[in-house]
Amino acid sequence: MEPLYSIRPLIAVLVSLGVVPILISSRNANVREAWTFVAAGLKFLIVLSMLPTVLEGRTVVCTLAEVLPGVAFRLRVDALGMLFALVASSLWIITSAYSIGYMRGLKEHSQTRYFCFFAVALSATIGAAFSANLFTLYLFYEMLSFATYPLVTHHQDAEARRSGRKYLLYIVGASIGLVLPAMVLSYHLSGTLEFSGQGFLPRSGSPFLLGILLFIFLFGFTKAAIMPLHAWLPAAMVAPTPVSALLHAVAVVKVGVFCILRVLTEVFGLDLLASLHLGTAVAYVAAFTIIVASLIALTQNELKRLLAFSTIGQLSYIVLGVALLSPKGLTGGMVHIAMHAFGKITLFFCAGAIFVATGKKHISGMVGIGKQMPVTMAAFFVGALSVIGLPPAGGFLSKWYLVLGTLQAHQWPLLVILLVSSLLNAAYFFPIVYRAFFCQEAQSLFQNTTREAPLWCLVPLVITAVCSIVLFFSPFPFLRLAELAAP
Repeated sequence: MEPLYSIRPLIAVLVSLGVVPILISSRNANVREAWTFVAAGLKFLIVLSMLPTVLEGRTVVCTLAEVLPGVAFRLRVDALGMLFALVASSLWIITSAYSIGYMRGLKEHSQTRYFCFFAVALSATIGAAFSANLFTLYLFYEMLSFATYPLVTHHQDAEARRSGRKYLLYIVGASIGLVLPAMVLSYHLSGTLEFSGQGFLPRSGSPFLLGILLFIFLFGFTKAAIMPLHAWLPAAMVAPTPVSALLHAVAVVKVGVFCILRVLTEVFGLDLLASLHLGTAVAYVAAFTIIVASLIALTQNELKRLLAFSTIGQLSYIVLGVALLSPKGLTGGMVHIAMHAFGKITLFFCAGAIFVATGKKHISGMVGIGKQMPVTMAAFFVGALSVIGLPPAGGFLSKWYLVLGTLQAHQWPLLVILLVSSLLNAAYFFPIVYRAFFCQEAQSLFQNTTREAPLWCLVPLVITAVCSIVLFFSPFPFLRLAELAAP
C-alpha cells in the first residue's frame, strides 16, 4: 500500500526535545514537572494518532534531507516501530510520575537537569523507533547514548564517574568502532542504507564477509548487552532507580535490541540469513547470554544488580525469537519488547520504592518486608510472574510464542534453553517473594515502622503491574503489531 506522507513522526520526536520550558521553570518544581507531563502526554497522543494507519498495513513517512544517493535523514512509522514507540511513549508518562516521588522523596540534587535529559532521551528513543534507514537509526542511537550519560552519572561521585566512563566506553566505543564501519561496508555492497522488508544486502556477496558483517552489527549495538559486551549494564545501576527503569525497560537496552531486529529483518532479510544459516548462529549466541546471565543473577544479593542481569538475559529472548526465522518466533520476539517492558519496569519501580521507604538495597535485608509494604511486594510478584513467563501476566504470551517458534524451526535444543531459563528466572525471583511474605515473625528485619513509599512512587508501580495482567487477557495492539511486523 502507498505510504502516508506526514510531518507527525517528526513532531513526535521533537515534542520532548524542547526542554526550554523545563529549564525556565527550574525554580518551580510543580511547573517544571507539569511541562514534563504535557510533553509526555502530547508525545503519546501523536504516536497513538498514527496507530490506525499502521494497523491498516500502511506506513507513515517523513523525509527531512537527502544526504547521499541512497542515504537520507528519513523517518518511517511501520508496525515494529509503532510497537516500540507505543511502549516507550506510554511508559514515559508513568515513569515521569514515579520520578517525582523518587527524586523528591530522596531530596535528590539537580532535578531540573535530570528531567531535561530524560526528555531528550525519549526524543532519541522515538527517533530510533521511527528511523527509515541505518543512517537515521545510527544518529538517534548516538544521541541516546550521550543523553543518558548525565543520567547514569547523576550522583557525580567517584563510583558514578567510573561507571559513566565504562558506559561510554562500551556504548559509544562499540558504535564508532564497529557499527560505523559496518554501515560503510553495507553501503559499499548495496549502494543504499534504506530498510527493506527483504533486506537490502546483495545475496551474491561473499558468505564469509556477510557473516562477519552480521556479527559486527550484533556486537556493535552494545546497548543490547549481548555477552561478552554486557559489563556496562550492571555498572549503570549506580544511577537513580527511575533512570534504571528507563535504561532497562523503556529506552536504552530496548533500542539496542530494536537495532538488531532491524539489521536481521531489513538489512540482511530472513531469506539471506536462512540461506547462510546465520540465524542459527545468532540464536545460539543469544541462548548463551540467556543462560549465563540467569546463572549470574542467581548469585546476586543487591536487588538492582539482580534485575540488571535478568535484563541481560531477557533482551536475548528478543534476539533469539527473531533469529529463529519462524513466524511464531518472530512474533514472540517482537511482542516480548512490550511484555518485558511492563514487567521489568514494575520490578525496578518496586526496588526504588523499597529504597525510598527503607533505604534497603540488598535482598538479604528485605526479609519480612511484604508485611509492611504489601502493595509494593504484590506488584513485585506480578512483575516477576511476567518476566518468568507465567500466567496471568503478559510475559506468558511472548514466551509461549517463543516456544512455538522453536518448534516451528525444529530447534529442540533452543526449546530446552527457553524452558531451563524460565526455571532459573523463577529460582532467583520466587525466593525474594517468599522471604518478603512468608518468613517467621522472629526472622523479620522489619517492625511496624516501615510503610509504603509515597503515592507518587506507589501508584505508578500499581499501574504497570495491572497493565502486565491486562496484557495477558488483551494483548492488543502489541500482539497485532508484532504479527504485522513479522515478515
